[in-house]
Amino acid sequence: MITVCFHGAESTGKSVLAEAISRKLGATWVPEYGRTYCEERGTDLAMADLLAIAEGQAAAVRAAQANGPGLLILDTDQLMTAAWAEMLFGQVPEALMHYPKADLYLLFEADVPWIDDGTRFFGKGPLRSRFAALAEAMLVRAGVPFRRITGSWAEREQQVDAAVSSMLTVS
Repeated sequence: MITVCFHGAESTGKSVLAEAISRKLGATWVPEYGRTYCEERGTDLAMADLLAIAEGQAAAVRAAQANGPGLLILDTDQLMTAAWAEMLFGQVPEALMHYPKADLYLLFEADVPWIDDGTRFFGKGPLRSRFAALAEAMLVRAGVPFRRITGSWAEREQQVDAAVSSMLTVS
């Protein structure tokens, strides 16, 4: 199974494009568990919540992997939860760094307008920039392969298509 994880700051098109590319390619899509968690429990998070979100995301990935070989599109993973931990609490529990990693990460740049949907935190200038930098830092810290996704919504979609297609060609 090939896994591609969408990664980066909030409101950069990850969820919309993860679902769209999954539909287009007939891939299995694993939505962001943290969004559901926050919609159900609120956004006043403690470190224990982030660890629960990480495990909930892992359970969703394991369930999706049970479908057999193919392409798995992850809306997020524990490396993004690690960025949240650093941003919110100034530390990253080692457990977040030890979950299985995707074959490729698509790092969505925070160069499109931020849209508040009720579960987002860091939309204003310096906070958004810091969160985007922490997201990238987690990929570097984990030593995983990644490609940057930038530009307009249409450009992002083209870049995602090309990156995912190249993964399918390589396999």
